[in-house]
Parts: sequence; C-alpha cells; structure tokens
Amino acid sequence: MTGRTRRRVKRAAFYVTLVLVSIPVFFIFYWMVLTSLKPRTIVTAYPPAFLFSPSLENYHQVLGGTPFVAYLVNSLIVGVGATFVGLALGLPAAYSIAKFRQLQLAVVVLISRMAPGIGYLIPWFMLFSQVRLVDTHLALILTHLILTLPLTIWIMVPFFEDLPRDMEEAALIDGCSWYGVLWRIALPLTKPGTVAAAILSFIFSWNNFLFALILGGDKTRTLPVAVFQFMTFEEVNWGAVAAAATLICLPVILLALVIQRHLVSGLTLGGVKG
Repeated sequence: MTGRTRRRVKRAAFYVTLVLVSIPVFFIFYWMVLTSLKPRTIVTAYPPAFLFSPSLENYHQVLGGTPFVAYLVNSLIVGVGATFVGLALGLPAAYSIAKFRQLQLAVVVLISRMAPGIGYLIPWFMLFSQVRLVDTHLALILTHLILTLPLTIWIMVPFFEDLPRDMEEAALIDGCSWYGVLWRIALPLTKPGTVAAAILSFIFSWNNFLFALILGGDKTRTLPVAVFQFMTFEEVNWGAVAAAATLICLPVILLALVIQRHLVSGLTLGGVKG
C-alpha cells in the first residue's frame, strides 16, 4: 500500500468514524424537533409516528401559556452577567497562574471545578437566605461563577503561557504595570481564547438547571427551569417539553453557528504550544 493510498484510507476512516459518532447527537435533536411538532394525541404513540400533519400546538402552549419572554430575559441576564464577571475575575487569575506559576491557585480552581455542583447548594442557600438574596439575579450570577470562573481560567492559562516574554518585558521597561501588560498586551494577543471562554461560559450558564431551581423563584425563573413546569405527578407533557427544549437550544445553536470560526480557532490555538 502506497503512502497516498494509506492517507486516503486514514481520511476515509476518520470521516466514517465522525459520521458514526455524530448520528446519535443529530438524532437527539431530530427527535426533539419532531416531537415538538406532533399533535398531543400521537406524541406517545407506539410505534412512533414519523408521518403526520405538523402542528404548532405545543409551541402555542409554551409561548402563550407561560411567561416565556420573562424566562428568556432572566436567562440572558444571568448568562451574560455570569460570563462577564467570570471573565473579569478569570482573566487576571489565569494570567497570574501562567506568569507567576501560582500552582496552589491552579489546584484550588481545579478542585472547585471537579466538585459536584450540588455540594455548593446548601451553603449557598443558607448564605443567600441570611442576606435575603434568594430569588434574585445577583444570587444566580454568583452561583454560576462556579461554572464560568474555572472554565475561563483553564482555557486562558495556555494562551498566556504562549505569549512572547520579550513583549511583556519591553512593556514593563516602558513603565507599564503588570495590569497594564495584561490589558494592553496580553488580552489583545489572546482574543481568540477570550472569545472561546466567553462563549463556552455563556453556554454552560444558559443550560444550568440545578442552581436556578433551588436558588431562583417566580421572579428569576430561567428557561431550563421553565421546562420543568410541564412535568407533573399526573403526566409529562412531552410535546410541550420538546417545544420548550427546542426554543431553549435555538439561541445557543445560532450563536455557535455565527461564531464557530472564533470558537474553533480559540480552542485550537489554546491547545498548541510553541
């Protein structure tokens, strides 16, 4: 087998594997959208109905029967707020870890990321109850930092480690402080990583269910918690659940499609040394 043939076989094997791995993922989205368009009478039919007259009944129920816009606004406030605060704290922390080799801080961040989120709920709930912050956007933003802050730090550390040392030393000689080097030199050169960290942080915050369920309420209910309303002891309205899930996934999918170039380049550059 020649070298060219071997490369073609490897490439073909790669694409076949990619297709096989992607099929379950795409099928989940396909089934979710399909279920959201089914009339309520055939949602749970067995065998499943693949040919039917599409109906927007489930979407009408979600959009007309619930304050969906209010839930959307709450999710945006919490997601954007947690992403912004995570970047504001995470970028300097990542730069400090990368440049000053603060391994203790890195270990603390890693442990906090590895710990299950449910372990934070009781302390957070007791604290926010004492200061009367339960059912506020501020409480949800602070709790979502458990997701966004470690993610930002661990994405950005490799970027800051790869920065040319000469440029930073030149800026320091010119009178720049370390904070000045960070904002004027480091961040402009690591823009792809910052974009990737911001996007992934927003997605993790947007999809979070547990913190909003326990620490939120009627005023701050987010979209993932809103889906929970269609599940009762009597029944599970699968059509409405699928419609709500589709509406929740749609903004994230559109965001990923719009900025996929920045996301891919950011994650790729962060994983390359030298």
